[in-house]
Amino acid sequence: MKIAVYSIKPYEKPFLDAANGTPNGQPNHELGYLDARLSQATTDLARGCAAVSIFVGDDASAPVLRALHAGGTRLLALRSAGFNHVDVSEADRLGITVLRVPAYSPYAVAEHAVGLMLALNRKFHRAFNRVREQNFSLDGLMGFDMHAKTVGVIGTGTIGAVVCRILRGFGCDVIASDPMPSAECVAMGVRYVALPELYATSDIITLHCPLTPATRHLVCEASLESMKPGAMLINTSRGAVIDTRALIAALKSGHVGSVGLDVYEEEGDLFFKDLSAEVIQDDVFARLMTFPNVLITAHQGFFTREACTAIAQTTIDNATDFEQGRVKDANRVGVRHLAPPTINPAGH
Repeated sequence: MKIAVYSIKPYEKPFLDAANGTPNGQPNHELGYLDARLSQATTDLARGCAAVSIFVGDDASAPVLRALHAGGTRLLALRSAGFNHVDVSEADRLGITVLRVPAYSPYAVAEHAVGLMLALNRKFHRAFNRVREQNFSLDGLMGFDMHAKTVGVIGTGTIGAVVCRILRGFGCDVIASDPMPSAECVAMGVRYVALPELYATSDIITLHCPLTPATRHLVCEASLESMKPGAMLINTSRGAVIDTRALIAALKSGHVGSVGLDVYEEEGDLFFKDLSAEVIQDDVFARLMTFPNVLITAHQGFFTREACTAIAQTTIDNATDFEQGRVKDANRVGVRHLAPPTINPAGH
């Protein structure tokens, strides 16, 4: 099967090539690697391809899907778990099957989230730069013990549960909010609370919920104001879960103590590119980068060998299953996925 692979990065090719191989050395599918992002302007590149594979920054809106369908595409193979960039209703209407990678390595994202907490708390990034300049002063680098601090975890799916386990190992008091409490988390001592209590009592808040209409700007001006003064906020889920303009206001006022972000709501024009020789045109992002207590990584939470191996293998397996008419329901995205249980501010 011919597959147009959009937004390909050099690091992905070896993993996809390995996953696409067979014992006799022949590839399962004909992979057409494209540097371009999927958009209305680039759909012709996929003409004649039965399948298209996309990443998180690609545009799979209704007009794009219609153009792909007209060109013969019948499978959209996501190289991600999230699918908020796909018009699922239009895909269903057109008869385009959408398959995703529902799980790759929860440890990759969970460990990155905790790494952001540690770096912000102990100011590793600032200390590194200071020592390189032969400044060995400790002024301004004081942190706090993670032990006995209260950490609020919003969303305790597979990734959130791993975060809870790591934090419990540090001796943190872990509280959580999720419409579907995890028995595993409860067994390890996690206490489920309503969001207002989580905001008011957490020293650190970490986001691990999907982006849905109900969770878009879940962290907004009101929720930021209700947070414990000086709280740390971590987001490794989806950028639009946070209202960035409201976050900047909370940082300027000093109410939010520190912020670690691996995602940004307008990251499509920034992340996964080398813009070091250009002027950033996004004024909101540029303002965010001026704060000394903000640490941003460019959507690299998933970026481990184990995760990249699993993403590539599942993507190729999804294409093979589709070609052979045996699609795994767990990997399928349809209209029934559009309104999953979401965080309820008034309860669990």
